Amino acid sequence: MANTNKKIIPEHIAIILDGNRRWAKERSLPTFFGHKKGMENAKKIVIYAQKVGIKIITMFAFSTENWSRSEKEVNYLMKLFENYLDKYIDEYHKRGIKFRHIGALEKLPVSLQKKIKNAVELTKNNTGIVANLALNYGGRDEIKRAVQKLISEGVKAGDITLDLISESLDTAGLPDPDLIIRTSGEQRTSGFLIWQGAYSELYFPKCHWPDFDEKEFDKAIKEFNKRQRRFGK
Repeated sequence: MANTNKKIIPEHIAIILDGNRRWAKERSLPTFFGHKKGMENAKKIVIYAQKVGIKIITMFAFSTENWSRSEKEVNYLMKLFENYLDKYIDEYHKRGIKFRHIGALEKLPVSLQKKIKNAVELTKNNTGIVANLALNYGGRDEIKRAVQKLISEGVKAGDITLDLISESLDTAGLPDPDLIIRTSGEQRTSGFLIWQGAYSELYFPKCHWPDFDEKEFDKAIKEFNKRQRRFGK
């Protein structure tokens, strides 16, 4: 049964930023133009999400599998992530946005690790929207690291609970996503938040990420309001 009452704003929206390369190819542009346009769009959508009342937004920008791309493309992306933080983190801070990273930090370039840590430290006390950036992230890898953390802390196998695992994930302290969006028409989640997204609503718009604007964001929320969430009941 559709929700016909007051519009519900999801507390946590997670997005797989897909289609940058296809967006560029359709315009006969180099791949790098698509990635750059996608990064600019990420900032725009974070700010708009805060404006409409979203509390947490998580963006999947680089997976543990993306290292298999060409060295040239990977190096460009790493520099692009650094430029993103250099260019936007002060504005995020002024707007009260709290920046967080999820994923395995240590494999990223040292210079990028430093900028991520500085961004997290700068914004840690902000009370606006929480903006999670998933870099070198994989859902299976995250669960593996969470279990390893519990073992290293001396937790016995019989004492491991679902709550303990949740508290050891990269998203510890945050509610699970209400809605997971993947742009560009692909209808799979590719290991994104596989623990946290067990009962998330899924939405797969056909537009590529650089074209996912405020109107598309509103359409996603409208679609979310048509769903009846059951949580296994």
